[in-house]
Amino acid sequence: MQKWCEKDLRYIWHPCSQMKDYEDLKPIVIDRGQGIYLYDKSGKSYMDIISSWWCNLLGHCHPKMNEAIKSQLDHLEHVMFANFSHEPAIKLCETLSQIVPHGLTKFYFSDDGSTAVECALKMSFQYQHQVGFKKKTKFMCLSDGYHGETLGALSVGSMDLYAKIYKPMLMETRRIPAPDCYRCPFQKCRNHCNVECFQWVKEAFDKYAEKTCAIIVEPLLQGSAGMRIYPADYLNKLRALCDEYQVILIADEIATGFGRTGKMFAFDHTQVSPDIMCLSKGLTGGYMPMALTVTTDKIYNAFYADYHEGKAFMHSHTYSGHPLGCVAALTVQQILREDKILEKAHRRARYLHALLKAKLSEHPHVGEIRHIGLINAIELVVNKSTKESFDPTLRIGYQIYKVALSKGLILRPLGNILYFNPPLIIREEEIDAAVQICVDSIHSILPVTR
Repeated sequence: MQKWCEKDLRYIWHPCSQMKDYEDLKPIVIDRGQGIYLYDKSGKSYMDIISSWWCNLLGHCHPKMNEAIKSQLDHLEHVMFANFSHEPAIKLCETLSQIVPHGLTKFYFSDDGSTAVECALKMSFQYQHQVGFKKKTKFMCLSDGYHGETLGALSVGSMDLYAKIYKPMLMETRRIPAPDCYRCPFQKCRNHCNVECFQWVKEAFDKYAEKTCAIIVEPLLQGSAGMRIYPADYLNKLRALCDEYQVILIADEIATGFGRTGKMFAFDHTQVSPDIMCLSKGLTGGYMPMALTVTTDKIYNAFYADYHEGKAFMHSHTYSGHPLGCVAALTVQQILREDKILEKAHRRARYLHALLKAKLSEHPHVGEIRHIGLINAIELVVNKSTKESFDPTLRIGYQIYKVALSKGLILRPLGNILYFNPPLIIREEEIDAAVQICVDSIHSILPVTR
């Protein structure tokens, strides 16, 4: 194990990391995976309670997934996707067309979530230009949103952790205060309100919609902001406002799609559909890098013309529509359907949330345990009454993460928030073990004094 760590640190610059931290916490070199477990080179097991950055939908090394990809490899590994196609891509789009929100009909392939967002932004901009709304050149987004780390995606994100240093390179974007139901400025409760915070959206549209081509949101769940969950009616109201002002509504379902919120997509909790939906992560079950930007006939038709008219969407990727990724995504849908995964996950979601509440709701530093689907977020605070956050320099979440890791649980924090986002196939006995390690790790850093 040690020699592999040394070689890793000699050559590799890891993502989303301060590499100096690796002086204290060495990289863990993983050898294999099975179900919700990962095993390092020394044989130690780790419960992957965060689904490897939220993409591992069905557990590691699922036999049906493995077999499908191996079989496809003997037929076709890659083909240019301009003027060529292949059966797995066609079947995948046909399958997804039956489950995406109503009105979404056209599928544009790319490589990863950030790129799916870039496609959505460029499509929106070009669409408005081609239908005659040439003043509509700006974007709106919600504060504390995260949509990826390419330049366009950073421009419509609002987290300085990722974007601050690059601001001179980014587009000017109108940011609207996002719902924060735990610290609601209107003193309302998440499940009992009239979405009073939507007034900020109305004010922004009244002022800026004339020059706005699109607004992008993480529907129902702002993931990187700390798994902030907000009411579905917010999206219903946003849909109506976008229609009124001719603004494209982009749903970033990269983290929320494919059962993460308890339904296939977050927008399935509403009565409406977006104009564009971005998909990745769980799309292929974490097996292959692939993404989709899904849109309507209305938007697609604005690009449909003779080539010389210059209306084509001139955006391409070498690995667009990759056959192995398409087969992986098709097999995900097959397993979800045939094994009734969402129904089972729904029962496990109730069990997980009830257990976390029973074990942690009375802890003096646990401010809220919020949840949607199998996702649970534990917000740690200095004081329950004031909801005062811990000083970020204390790195309370990171300290707890290190303890949990030593006990065999991957509990990666978002600041002062610890979260569970496990594979949908997690079992109750695995939930029991993971929750107990989480509880013990919290108590080791934030002990309860009597």
